[in-house]
Amino acid sequence: MPGALDHLLVLDLTSHLSGPYCAMLLADHGADVLKIEPPTGDSARNMPPFINGESAPFMTWNRNKRSVVLDLKQAADKESLWELIDKADILIENYRPGVLARLGFAWDKLHARNPRLILASISGFGQTGPYASRGGFDLITQAMSGLMSTNGPADGPPHRLPIAISDVTAGMFLAFGVMAAVESRHRTGIGQYVETSLLEAATSLSVYESAHYFATGTRPERIGQAHRGSAPYQCFATSDGYITFGASQPKFFQSLCGIVGLPELLDDPRFKTNADRVAHNTVLIALLEAPMRLKPSSHWLAELEKAGIPAGPVLHYDEVFTDPHILSRDMVARTDHPVTGPFHTLGVTVKLSDTPGSVRAPAPRLGEHTEQVLGKRG
Repeated sequence: MPGALDHLLVLDLTSHLSGPYCAMLLADHGADVLKIEPPTGDSARNMPPFINGESAPFMTWNRNKRSVVLDLKQAADKESLWELIDKADILIENYRPGVLARLGFAWDKLHARNPRLILASISGFGQTGPYASRGGFDLITQAMSGLMSTNGPADGPPHRLPIAISDVTAGMFLAFGVMAAVESRHRTGIGQYVETSLLEAATSLSVYESAHYFATGTRPERIGQAHRGSAPYQCFATSDGYITFGASQPKFFQSLCGIVGLPELLDDPRFKTNADRVAHNTVLIALLEAPMRLKPSSHWLAELEKAGIPAGPVLHYDEVFTDPHILSRDMVARTDHPVTGPFHTLGVTVKLSDTPGSVRAPAPRLGEHTEQVLGKRG
């Protein structure tokens, strides 16, 4: 069945993660994504671990695409790109601001040549502002967005999230922006320029922290596993591992107190409301931790589920990708790569009932589709 976006031609001039991730989301839902690479290839092709010389990270976020090699320092290859632009719906790039224009593909030229084209840009800090010319990596923007200042134990140095949260969320936001521009084009017939940045993507995740700052004018400090607006709501050690649960709602907290054998907490004024529990969270967690450590995770999860309290185990990734629910939701997909053989990767996150996305093809080899797309080149 065709994907929802199978009518769109996307030119993906991006490298590494944020831009390619955006293009992958569009490709998963049927868009024809041409990955335009320099002769040396996307730098992510050099990221370990490797399978028979092929980068597993590169293959993870470049599936469902076709690779076309163009050297944009050469006039003939620039002309080939212009010919593709004439037919394209969307062009995605993540150069530093100004680089695309210096290559000869400024927005005004693109728009004049193909008024329906949507240009989508990701950069470290955005196309305007005092920091626009700076290079930006996920690490840098995690630090500058406030994410690192609130991540980790209450005491000690700031912590980087070990996932590339700025990169991935910037790719997601750009994909949303692209589809908003496509919807606008349905009405106007005209494309537009869409842009976001790693810094803005990371900053936008501070929904609780920004609310705290704007409401109180004070700095939201690190609070470890605790939640700024709900209690109890965190990770707990059991006799054989760790589990998580959230029991801030009155009925959940009442049930929890019975499950852990501490009904007296219901009469304690420090824990009467959720706001009270947040204010006295440190004391509350210390009281809950002692009984939780006495029995295994399976016991607590069964009791919490019986009471309807949202809870779950803390899983390692080898457990995640063999979990029956994850598998039932098709979050593990398989492709057959000509070099690596069978390759397992992440499934499609968003499910559409009538035009579902799919993982149809492995990541392309460098320049694999150049002749197919451009015709035989002499």
